[in-house]
Amino acid sequence: MAEASATTAVAAQSQSGGFPPFRSETFPSQLFWLAITFAFLFVVMWRIAGPRINGVITSRRNAINNDIAAADKARGNAEAASAAYLTALAGARARAQAMAEDNRQKLSAEIAKAKADAEAEAHRAMADADARIAATRMEAQDHMTKAAEEAAIAIVARLTGETVALADAARAVKEG
Repeated sequence: MAEASATTAVAAQSQSGGFPPFRSETFPSQLFWLAITFAFLFVVMWRIAGPRINGVITSRRNAINNDIAAADKARGNAEAASAAYLTALAGARARAQAMAEDNRQKLSAEIAKAKADAEAEAHRAMADADARIAATRMEAQDHMTKAAEEAAIAIVARLTGETVALADAARAVKEG
């Protein structure tokens, strides 16, 4: 029987106890402390944590907006620099092409002048050579004429034994 009374005593004790939040007789005090705790936390959030959070959010928003503005400004500066670079590059290309064309024209003029000078020199050399050839030809004709005159004098002297005058021999060579 001692065992039965010990079991009943444990069973009776477990029914009267239990988890306090689930007991209905503690509901009014739980609601009271819930309201006080809620009010305290609400005031703390409203007066202390809320403004701090709002300040952090505002400062972050301002920092983000400032960063976006700075990025927009930097992008604008980069686009302006890019446009200036492209403009300078186009100008440099145009100047380089103009200089190349000018050099081409100068070289063409120099080549044409050198060619004209070379052709003029060749014409002078040809004229000099033609003059020397003509002079040599005239000299050769004079030598041949003199040789023919002398030969005519010698032939007449041998054949006939007479001496022919140089003027007569020259006339006979010219006629003949």
